[in-house]
Amino acid sequence: MTDIKQLRDRLETWSRLKTDAEALDDVLKMAREEGDESMEGDIRASFKDVTERFEKASILELLSGEADRSGAFLTIHAGQGGTEACDWASMLLRMYTRWTERRKFKTEVVDILEAEGGIKSATLQIEGDYVYGYLKGESGVHRLVRISPFDANARRHTSFASVYIFPVLDDSIDVEIRPEDLRIDTYRSGGAGGQKVNKTDSAVRMTHLPTGIVVTCQNERSQYKNKDVAMKVLKSRLYEYYKQEKEKENAKFASEKKEIAWGSQIRSYVFQPYTMVKDHRNKFSVGNVQSVMDGDIDPFIESYMRWKWQGGASGAEPDDEDEEL
Repeated sequence: MTDIKQLRDRLETWSRLKTDAEALDDVLKMAREEGDESMEGDIRASFKDVTERFEKASILELLSGEADRSGAFLTIHAGQGGTEACDWASMLLRMYTRWTERRKFKTEVVDILEAEGGIKSATLQIEGDYVYGYLKGESGVHRLVRISPFDANARRHTSFASVYIFPVLDDSIDVEIRPEDLRIDTYRSGGAGGQKVNKTDSAVRMTHLPTGIVVTCQNERSQYKNKDVAMKVLKSRLYEYYKQEKEKENAKFASEKKEIAWGSQIRSYVFQPYTMVKDHRNKFSVGNVQSVMDGDIDPFIESYMRWKWQGGASGAEPDDEDEEL
């Protein structure tokens, strides 16, 4: 029923667009024949509306991957740099949270490790249609360049944080986890959360021994609920892990293919000496860095999707400007 609803919505969207475009064409022809310039304002407004709806519908057509319709787990890790890096990780967390609010997606904090000046790591579960499809291009290293508010000498600092996106899997996508490959540890939750959270071993850490992937959850009061959430996160990470392993095999025949790793930043956010946010994969950039930090990342998401659809190569090649920064 979910598939039927999504397909019906897509079909109705294009049907309405076709009808509205044809109606607009008729109005334009009539205005030209009658020489009626008073309709120009309404025609321009209608054309802008149809164009914007067409762009949004076109983006959805690019989301055809196996898990693109799913929700997503978003994980942020601060890089090296102490307080500066932890502050940058918290800024990214705020940016993505603002983006989910703009989209009216449901967001829940699965795990967060706070640190002086910000966070060391955080994992969000985001629910909504096509969340994973929209966000999967955000995986990689994000770089910040600014005058550090923590530096008494007001020097320019460069900080790094990694972002990883994993789909929230439903029953149609199976990831097998053998019991003998899993180690489960429980420990006492930290931070605020009520007496029971802090006095019982409710937090859960799961380690997948063959891959070394570790996930934690301490959001729920119940150990059983934390196990359930941790298992969902682990399955999602394993799905992405096996997917990347398969891509690595295919990449043997594509020398330009690069693994997401520290030093291969996908995007830079520059606050000084000028303001700019730049995607290093497709060279798309905007000058309003504050708008981006407030969650306006759709232009980057959409430009990346179009670039990828047109055959864009993975990985980031730093240009002269990158080397200077």
